[in-house]
Amino acid sequence: MAIISPNLQVSAFPNVIKYVVLAIVVLVLLSWLNPFVVINAGHRGVITTFGKVNQTVLEEGLHFRIPIVQQVREINVQIQKAEGDGDAASRDLQQVHTKIALNYHLIPTRVAETFQLVGDLSSVGDRIIVPAVQEAFKATTAKYTAEELISKRPEVRDQISQFMKDRLLRHGIAIDEFSIVNFRFSESFNQAIEGKTTADQLKLKAERDLERIKVEAEQKIASAKAEAESLRLQKQEITPDLLKLREIENQRLALEKWNGQLPQVTGGSVPLINIK
Repeated sequence: MAIISPNLQVSAFPNVIKYVVLAIVVLVLLSWLNPFVVINAGHRGVITTFGKVNQTVLEEGLHFRIPIVQQVREINVQIQKAEGDGDAASRDLQQVHTKIALNYHLIPTRVAETFQLVGDLSSVGDRIIVPAVQEAFKATTAKYTAEELISKRPEVRDQISQFMKDRLLRHGIAIDEFSIVNFRFSESFNQAIEGKTTADQLKLKAERDLERIKVEAEQKIASAKAEAESLRLQKQEITPDLLKLREIENQRLALEKWNGQLPQVTGGSVPLINIK
């Protein structure tokens, strides 16, 4: 049986304490230096080395960075919503106001470039998108009259959308959905549009009434012609033989109705009676 010397136990104890302290120091140092970074879902990581942007983009998950030397900024690449107002003049110099709403996202593979160009990406809506909305609206409405902005709304929307896509793509921003919430014109123009609409409705009603009257007149003429044609044909069919035949028929019917007795009269003479 081996016997452990008490001196050996005492000498081993300081070594254990030394390793424990060393482990604690390492853990504290790792916690302070934080060499690992986690990129959450729907985000990308942008690395800066002493402030210089690295074009390598970190995907979702766990990554290692050089402590102190490198910093990682987490960038949201999920779909976000933005709204912008636009004021401009149409081709016929009518003042137009609109509200535009869109959904956009940062292109994941270009977030390092976008971060380098824009800096604080939380201000993308105010610094990039809103000015782009105003510029696109002014450039597009100048091509159309106020009435065309209403009647050709899908075409106007597509042109503004394409203008903004080209503009925002330069900054690494992609548009997912785009819509014009409304157009608002001056009060005088609204009154003019309302008057024109009323006049068009009255004109349409008058045209329909005229068409109805024409149809009714044509129906009456057709009915009169048909009646006249019927009378003409009946007149052509009446001949002397037909008249004599009808007279014989009337006499036969009268005889069938007669009971064989002559009418009783006073005065001695028998009157002639036309029996029908």
